[in-house]
Amino acid sequence: MAKAPEHEHPKKAFGWAARDSSGLLSPFKFSRRETGEKDVTFKVLYCGICHSDLSLVKNEWESNQWASIYPMVPGHEIVGEVTEVGSRVQKFKVGDKVGVGCMVGSCQSCDSCANSLENYCPTWIHAYGAKYHDGTTTYGGYSDIMVADEHFVVRIPDSLPLDGAAPLLCAGITTYSPLRYFGLDKPGMHVGVVGLGGLGHIAVKFAKAMGVKVTVISTSPNKEEEAIQHLGADSFLVSRDQDQMQAAMGTMDGIIDTVSATHPLLPFIGLLKSHGKLVMVGAPDKPPELPVLPLLMGRKMVAGSATGGMKETQEMIDFAGKHNITADIEVIPIDYLNTAMERLAKADVRYRFVIDIGNTLRSS
Repeated sequence: MAKAPEHEHPKKAFGWAARDSSGLLSPFKFSRRETGEKDVTFKVLYCGICHSDLSLVKNEWESNQWASIYPMVPGHEIVGEVTEVGSRVQKFKVGDKVGVGCMVGSCQSCDSCANSLENYCPTWIHAYGAKYHDGTTTYGGYSDIMVADEHFVVRIPDSLPLDGAAPLLCAGITTYSPLRYFGLDKPGMHVGVVGLGGLGHIAVKFAKAMGVKVTVISTSPNKEEEAIQHLGADSFLVSRDQDQMQAAMGTMDGIIDTVSATHPLLPFIGLLKSHGKLVMVGAPDKPPELPVLPLLMGRKMVAGSATGGMKETQEMIDFAGKHNITADIEVIPIDYLNTAMERLAKADVRYRFVIDIGNTLRSS
């Protein structure tokens, strides 16, 4: 007979969990494993709210073979301070500022793992709502403590505030990785960013820090001032304005498409130069139409990218520290969580909710 969550492991833990696909979150007692010889245990101070948290608590990805496991403690943008390290831990010590992102495990033996691409390991283990190596359920960062293998822990630079750094562990690496991998990080290049939300605003910041010319592409004309004056984008396109889109045809080396709503790809393919790359990092729930002729007539590419490996994630957070890049956030107390989820569903946040776990999560 399976043990109750609070009795699975020796270490008591507390957080907020969804019990079913209503997505409603409430206080939840569970347990974490003791600190193993290669584990890092840390007190969670902040945790970002990713749009995928909303999708998973509502079991919206079941049709994509990602059925939600309940009770579910979400959160994969987790930062805090180390309280204990295992006897074989080499990279961290008590008091260090650290973070855990989307992954807490992988096979460590496949080609992807051997090449520091654990995010593409066929058996990678998500920070929550998955089964760990020992068969127990993983629980995320909407909780007071976290225990993770040091391989899946990153060091947060002292120059970064923890609250603003938390979303970098998902939104940051999700946009940094394709800019680097697809060679869209060269000074003087022209890169488009589709969507100015949690992912898009960080994509703009990273691309500008790399010396790239950035155009934000959005359906919302009222975001132009924000994109250019606040985030430093060079130009702004309203994707529904045919004249603007026509004038920009064939001008971009690459585009990072951060939008998760279903939308046409053809207009963006048209914006690319020959050999241009449209990289999808949002995850629409319906397959997009992909017209092939415009790809052939320019040797263009439509590609996908999901988060990044651990080596690259540390590289990203170090780059952010060097260039003072953080997410634009709204810090909330834990008891505002359900309201925040409702607002997130309406895209009513600029640009990322971050839960103040350290000051507002109480077990009594």
